[in-house]
Amino acid sequence: MCGIVGFTGKRQAAPVLLEGLSKLEYRGYDSAGLAVREGNGETEIVKAKGRLRVLSDKTNGGETLKGDCGIGHTRWATHGEPSERNAHPHQSDDKTVVAVHNGIIENYGEIREKLQKSGYTFYSQTDTEAAVKLIDYYAKKYGGGPIDALSRFMMRVRGSYALAVLFKDYPDEIYVARKESPMIVGVAEGETFIASDVPAILRYTRKVYYMGNMEIARLGKGSASFYNIDREEIEKPLTEIKWDAAAAEKSGFEHFMMKEIHEQPKAVADTLNALIKEDTIDLSPVGLTDEALKRIGQVCIVGCGSAYHVGIAAQYVIEDLAKLPVRVELASEFRYREPVLEKNTLVVIVSQSGETADSLAALRAAKDRGAKTLAIVNVVGSSIAREADNVLYTLAGPEIAVATTKAYSTQLAATYALAIALGYARGTLEEGERGRLIKELSALPEKMQRTLEDKERIQWFAAKFANAKDIFFIGRGVDYAVSLEGSLKMKELSYIHSEAYAAGELKHGPISLVEEGVLVVSVLTQKGLFEKTVSNMTEVKSRGAYLMGLTSYGNYALEDTADFTVYIPQTDERFAASLAVIPLQLMGYYVSVAKGLDVDKPRNLAKSVTVE
Repeated sequence: MCGIVGFTGKRQAAPVLLEGLSKLEYRGYDSAGLAVREGNGETEIVKAKGRLRVLSDKTNGGETLKGDCGIGHTRWATHGEPSERNAHPHQSDDKTVVAVHNGIIENYGEIREKLQKSGYTFYSQTDTEAAVKLIDYYAKKYGGGPIDALSRFMMRVRGSYALAVLFKDYPDEIYVARKESPMIVGVAEGETFIASDVPAILRYTRKVYYMGNMEIARLGKGSASFYNIDREEIEKPLTEIKWDAAAAEKSGFEHFMMKEIHEQPKAVADTLNALIKEDTIDLSPVGLTDEALKRIGQVCIVGCGSAYHVGIAAQYVIEDLAKLPVRVELASEFRYREPVLEKNTLVVIVSQSGETADSLAALRAAKDRGAKTLAIVNVVGSSIAREADNVLYTLAGPEIAVATTKAYSTQLAATYALAIALGYARGTLEEGERGRLIKELSALPEKMQRTLEDKERIQWFAAKFANAKDIFFIGRGVDYAVSLEGSLKMKELSYIHSEAYAAGELKHGPISLVEEGVLVVSVLTQKGLFEKTVSNMTEVKSRGAYLMGLTSYGNYALEDTADFTVYIPQTDERFAASLAVIPLQLMGYYVSVAKGLDVDKPRNLAKSVTVE
């Protein structure tokens, strides 16, 4: 995921571009770059590795770049390591075509090979350079101008993209092409703006065009013309942005769910910051002192749906760090059994709303049996919060979409903190290791943000399987817990039949369901289980399955087995669920969008289940 801005008008372009990029930096911060052109067509390009402020310092806030037409980019690497050489903008060999790109060109390898045979040379590892030089190739070969070159480019490439292109022979104009990746065009008197998202240009105009799929735009100073892929000019409505309450809450996102997916890094940071004090986990405000934690002899985690999946992940982490027996119960089953709760059992009730009927009943059943109870909830003053002995509030904020995302992530973070606190209080976790784990926890929000930047690739992949009948998720250990949540998201949002299995159980029945073309999503973040899970992937692949692999950066050998691979930043393996779940949330979301379904309000579901 990358951010694009562009401007042509009556003022110096570079400061406008930097201002716009600052609103889009969440979309990528490996590197950034600007291309600014003066009236004679000469273009100056400045790039910088790292966050946007490095580029801003390098150009003195844009003041050193003269010219009133330009494009800018903030990058999250998909092809090629983060570096100044791989940063955008990219240009043709003779520097007559310059472009920035958001998305991924799937067949860039074959395009690059074709262009090299035609005499082109390459200086970067990016798919974008291949795109720029293919546009240049068509412009020179056919001489039909920018619209013609872009149309031919769009018919040749596969993948997703939003491109902003400068042509030397058209010095006051910017050309744009879009497929899948977002792009908007804003107009004001004598000035035109482009951006990946509305906030980047709201300071300058509220009059915008939303570019459609497979469309091309020609932008002059205060003017915009649009064309379809057949180079026919088309009419588009000019929209005035008027933020009503709902639109303001969505912050420019199409759906609440996507907004809430993007809010996860902040929500997790807020939750952890409330629990981490002076480099230690402090649960005393929750009522769990070290002395109270020492007395706990068993943990029982109870929840429904995603909250239950939080419990599955937490079971592995707590048992590992605190060496305590942990069991996980479905609230709807727990309340109707006669559960045996040994003395000093801590029953943890996990609920977003704090009003879930089965979870509330389970809480009351645990209290009736004399167990100490801890509620992990998101709503202050909810029924479960009021009735539990102790309350750990997650700070996810309001969650509007029915399918939970940020509440799930904050619940996970809360259980990590509980595991560390239990381990240290019980003496199973030394101070040095506790400090290292807390540092890893504190780094999770930034790594979650980085994980979000790969969403265009996931969008492309999800669109391929929008018509799937069956999807299976497999994993081992913590990865099995993540698979459960990924499968639930797919069911909830897309109405596709989906199941999750512990990968080692495949040969005990589930593998009979695998047939030609069935998608199997494999989660592999646990090093000790990596080879075992790869073996399971090979088993289903030999039976015709199409494989998506989800693993940590560095495990590139997975590409030898998987047909499509998604990478997440490395973290302590115990906490990998917080990163691995995000691509699965995005996948469920994009499949739902591709099918035209109501993402925020899936059929037959309610946000809070307050009846049996």
